[in-house]
Amino acid sequence: MISPRAKEVFIQGITSDGRTFRPSDWAERLAGVMSSFRPGGATPGSHLSYSPWCVPTSVGGVKCVIVHTDLRDHDVMAWDFVMNFARDNGLQIAEACVVPDTPPPAKP
Repeated sequence: MISPRAKEVFIQGITSDGRTFRPSDWAERLAGVMSSFRPGGATPGSHLSYSPWCVPTSVGGVKCVIVHTDLRDHDVMAWDFVMNFARDNGLQIAEACVVPDTPPPAKP
């Protein structure tokens, strides 16, 4: 279950038993499938770039897909597709939230 405070979910390319998920380009493939789900909807040529709501990346040498919760608000079926992909393949999921910037302490 994803907490309501989470703004992003990291789907990590590590299975629940600690193995690296294959194929090695799974993150790019998943993000490519989700490319039409974006603010303002799909437009001509939008399939040529990733959606800002579903972005492949690497964190600490582990392939990941960062999924923003705005995807869930925009299209719950698309959100369910991504979450079910992670669950069906036994991938680890980590939540993230936006931490507000704190101003530096005042100098005396």
